Amino acid sequence: MKRTVIACMLAFASLAAFAQPANVPDFGYAPAPEFFQLPAGMNVGAVSGVAINSKGNIFVLNRSAQPLLEFSAGGKFMRALGAGLLERPHGLRIDAEDNIWIADGGAHIVLKLNPQGRIVMVLGTKGSPGEWHEAGFLRHFTEPNDVAIGSNGDIYVTQGHGKGDSRVLKFDRDGRFIRTWGGKGEAAGQFNVPHSIAIDSRGLVYVADRGNKRIQIFDADGVFIQEWVLFGTPAGLFIGGEHVYLANGHHGQIIKLDMHGGIVGMTGKVGKAAGEFGEAHYLTMSAQGDIFVADTLNWRVQRYVRK
Repeated sequence: MKRTVIACMLAFASLAAFAQPANVPDFGYAPAPEFFQLPAGMNVGAVSGVAINSKGNIFVLNRSAQPLLEFSAGGKFMRALGAGLLERPHGLRIDAEDNIWIADGGAHIVLKLNPQGRIVMVLGTKGSPGEWHEAGFLRHFTEPNDVAIGSNGDIYVTQGHGKGDSRVLKFDRDGRFIRTWGGKGEAAGQFNVPHSIAIDSRGLVYVADRGNKRIQIFDADGVFIQEWVLFGTPAGLFIGGEHVYLANGHHGQIIKLDMHGGIVGMTGKVGKAAGEFGEAHYLTMSAQGDIFVADTLNWRVQRYVRK
């Protein structure tokens, strides 16, 4: 009897952890039909990231033998990059100069590729988790999750996916380490899996603090400003115009927030059908307003278009 009561309490706690606000407006988007045109015989693995360059080309990061795929704005396959380079690709961003940034949580590195796909910077040392290289001047990572680039070229990396210390690390545009902040915990400025990072037009830094079910906002030097308490598993951030878009992880949702943290739209649920997710991991938006969402568990990217 006692075990039954405990089991019921745990089940209720689990449901409460995924509680969500009622009467949230519709997101205003609907899932579109299959979009990406892969060559015959090619498949993607677990899709962890998606990003769009200035030409409108769409890059898909996935855990397969061809980890980075580029498609035209119309979904036509263009090229594959990164074969043999990555171990567990996690986060993908493209900067204002169309450089491609990849956070590899398995190899403990962040790579910068130029638009032609050539590696032009490596942060961390492949296969060497920790804080510092033994030479004393190269900063290491443990499980880097995501990367964001400031308007002045500063590089921000979140790390810690369950094993590594949950932190943000900041570098200058040339890869010189500047500072770090965070640490495991629930207090303001601490993290429990800082899963995603994004920078707004004012230079403020937003961190999806997944385990603590919140988004924390800092200035460029890591000074805490405020937090937005959420629900589910906040996983992927994208800032577009005057809104913040959130991929809500294993809760299977896309959420649109205003710049005060208020939810103004939401769609999606857990599942495998169109408009459903195994894990809504990261997301991006095209210049036309289409939204692309990477799903690690269903091995796909879903495209959403305005209704």
